[in-house]
Amino acid sequence: MSAKKNEQQNFTTGDSMYANVYGYLGKPLSRNADDADVFVVGLPYDLGTTGRSGTRSGPVAIRRASAFLNWEEQRWPWNFSLADRIRVADYGDLEFPTGSTEGFFAEIETHYGPLLAAGKTTLSFGGDHFVTLPLLRAHYQQHGKLALIHFDAHTDTYAEPGSNCSHGSMFHFAPREGIIDADKSIQVGIRTTYIESRHEFEVVSAAIANDLSVEAIVERIHNRVGDSPCYLTFDIDCLDPSYAPGTGTPVVGGLSTDRALKIIRGLSAINLVGMDLVEVAPSYDHAEITSLAGATLGLEMLYRFAANRA
Repeated sequence: MSAKKNEQQNFTTGDSMYANVYGYLGKPLSRNADDADVFVVGLPYDLGTTGRSGTRSGPVAIRRASAFLNWEEQRWPWNFSLADRIRVADYGDLEFPTGSTEGFFAEIETHYGPLLAAGKTTLSFGGDHFVTLPLLRAHYQQHGKLALIHFDAHTDTYAEPGSNCSHGSMFHFAPREGIIDADKSIQVGIRTTYIESRHEFEVVSAAIANDLSVEAIVERIHNRVGDSPCYLTFDIDCLDPSYAPGTGTPVVGGLSTDRALKIIRGLSAINLVGMDLVEVAPSYDHAEITSLAGATLGLEMLYRFAANRA
């Protein structure tokens, strides 16, 4: 029996675009830290949602859509196969007591702490954007203060009275906890209100990002972040709703999928230590447009990480 056939029997390859789609990109399911360099983790949490709920179903939808990417052994326009540079496994979804933010925090600490301590990298799929705050805390424990590259329609720096778990508040709390360095962090795609005089991050608004060249945007990111350990978080609503309708708080005037992919592709000088993609809400999607965008952006992050690591 060939090795490939044996792998297929054990569901460790994902050549089919419709059968046995379990792990992201058809990757093996594993929680053994020795099995991979990068673990894909699903975070079906949406208790921080302020608008339309449903992002708890995001990880499953992204995995399913990723099957359409399986057939291409070497993703265009990269000049190498991902498997030649890094080993990727799907960690599955974290489970926590229904309705318990504290339980979710505990699961992040339990699972991410050992992975990061073992020198592994994670690509996390949300869930609403609040998941990024405990993820940043976990990465801070391993890497120290982080730079942040944040793609979004919203700054998520809103301190909402009486709430410490809103998906619009993470980047209010994170700098104040000393987890991220706002002076080395940048937000791309913003097109909602914020008080500029009080804002700590550099902002490349969607209006500017859509007019600048991709090279100019990448240069601004590199200049801001430098060589600091960097966490990349991508809210799918950074994309215009024509490219990503399946999200809870869509805002017109966003980036195209092509432009977002090109920006990520250009981050060659970034010391990426962690990545996430959040806010895919499949119940508002059409023809898996948003889920496919999320799956493809995730794959681009993996290629960028692999290329930077070489």
